[in-house]
Amino acid sequence: MTLSIRSTLRLNNGVEMPRLGLGTFKAKEGSEVYQSVQWALEAGYRHIDTAAFYANEESIGKAVKESGVPQAEVFLVTKLWNDDQGYDSTLRAFDASLKKLGRDYIDLYLIHWPLKDLRGPSWKALLRLYEEKRCRAIGVSNYTIKHLEELLATSPLVPAVNQIEFNPFLFRRPLLDYCQSRGIAVAAYSPLARARKLEDPRLQAIAARLGKSPAQVAIRWGLQHGLIEIPKSVHRERIVENASVFDFELSDAEMGEVDSLHEDYWVIHPTWNPETSPLWN
Repeated sequence: MTLSIRSTLRLNNGVEMPRLGLGTFKAKEGSEVYQSVQWALEAGYRHIDTAAFYANEESIGKAVKESGVPQAEVFLVTKLWNDDQGYDSTLRAFDASLKKLGRDYIDLYLIHWPLKDLRGPSWKALLRLYEEKRCRAIGVSNYTIKHLEELLATSPLVPAVNQIEFNPFLFRRPLLDYCQSRGIAVAAYSPLARARKLEDPRLQAIAARLGKSPAQVAIRWGLQHGLIEIPKSVHRERIVENASVFDFELSDAEMGEVDSLHEDYWVIHPTWNPETSPLWN
């Protein structure tokens, strides 16, 4: 599988989305997130992921604008927060994010969580935004098969992306297969399980054989499963390391080894688990 840092995945509406992105959850508004975005763009990233909830859209927009990279080359993703769900409030929230990012459009706009009772009208608002060409693609985040089936039963449009927690220790194969069979791209957040499992001796052994870091193996594994990977870091050396995954490939046997690391390990708090929490079900 020949990939590069400029490799893209064609979404179900024909839009090309870069396979590797920079996650910015908990990257602080101001110099921290500004600098991390600048470093990422300098390293070749062309996909930046944020959300209204992260409260850092303004600095991200500023960093992109001042990076020297043409803004049209940078794929920006942001998300609708729970407090803003509902038809009219979604439209207002989109306008607020657009203004903070300093853009005329957003490349991909996602419903951040499948909030019970409000996800339906929120999706209708996203459909309107898409029809008005204010965002190039729309999708969802943290949706399970149940949530997707509910949406697909009434929506005239299949979401372009489902952004979910996904890594070797949380290998959600049934959800991945479901999405891919329906033309929904899967973007993996916390692809490194927030670094909590990088000391796992099994992952370290595979990395040692390949002369790579455990983080690089985990990211490459996701890419080879057809995922969009959005590892987060605010450290320049880690941002560069996470992008240095295009000069090697995992064999089928090595992919199987990493697959076997699955242990249903979630980094999200149980009260937010999309599969079990009453907030979403």
